[in-house]
Amino acid sequence: MPEVKSIFREVLPKQGQLSIEDVPTMVLCKPKLLPLKSVTLEKLEKMQTEAQEAIKQQELALKEQGQ
Repeated sequence: MPEVKSIFREVLPKQGQLSIEDVPTMVLCKPKLLPLKSVTLEKLEKMQTEAQEAIKQQELALKEQGQ
């Protein structure tokens, strides 16, 4: 990568104190755990299983009536 020239040039004082700014460092934070399934997906799966159970019960009721 070519070196980019800065607009600002470095100036060092001839007298007095020289102050140095802190260099930004990485800060570790607590990891955020994401659910593997979204709430919407869980609701859809629940609705699907309920619908399948209702169909099974209807089929059982029809079989019992036929016998």
